[in-house]
Amino acid sequence: MVQQEPALDTEPCTDTKTIFIVDDHPIMRQGLAVLINHEKDLTVCGEAEDAAHALDGILASQPDLALIDISLPGKNGLELIKDLRAMDSEVSILVHSMHDESLYVERVLRAGAQGYITKDEGGSKLMEAIRKVLAGEIYVSAEMSGKIIEIFSGRRASSTNPVEALTDRQFEVFQMIGNGQSTRDIAETLHVSIKTVDAHRDHIKKKLNLRSGTELVRFAVRWVESQN
Repeated sequence: MVQQEPALDTEPCTDTKTIFIVDDHPIMRQGLAVLINHEKDLTVCGEAEDAAHALDGILASQPDLALIDISLPGKNGLELIKDLRAMDSEVSILVHSMHDESLYVERVLRAGAQGYITKDEGGSKLMEAIRKVLAGEIYVSAEMSGKIIEIFSGRRASSTNPVEALTDRQFEVFQMIGNGQSTRDIAETLHVSIKTVDAHRDHIKKKLNLRSGTELVRFAVRWVESQN
């Protein structure tokens, strides 16, 4: 009597969720793809290095979740999130960023994302964040969860911090100024003209009630240092 080989479990996973990665660093995208594809219930369905290609790719592939960095050439991640929501895209969005969570988490959630995780977190934390957002939950760190509840329940008093009045792009430029980047450096990083950066600087000065470029630099440097 011939002994039959045990049947192999080759049934495809019907619950596999698709992920679209948006990050301007190829090595980061590659590493994230390897990490995500290693999970039985997750698979990467596409990737992009900037907001324009990401928008086209996400709308075409209809992933379950978009993993988006904030710092992108041209339009930043916040603007990409807003564009996706303006187009009624129902993709779940998790922001994966090098920026400190406290600086961006409120802006990210108000733009339409469901979570925020920093790049210094390990792979297991990232998988936890992805699965929570896919399950319809909000993901932020334990340290930020109380603040987020206060913000969105309306219990937090209105802020008098003028920095919070800056638009998302102005805030990004403001941070770069505080980190010591020149106008030319900022223009190259954002893939915009020097004239555009100068216009942002002028608007920031007006909103912060600063009289000169020197005052803006000093204020921005002190603000960035206070966040560390």
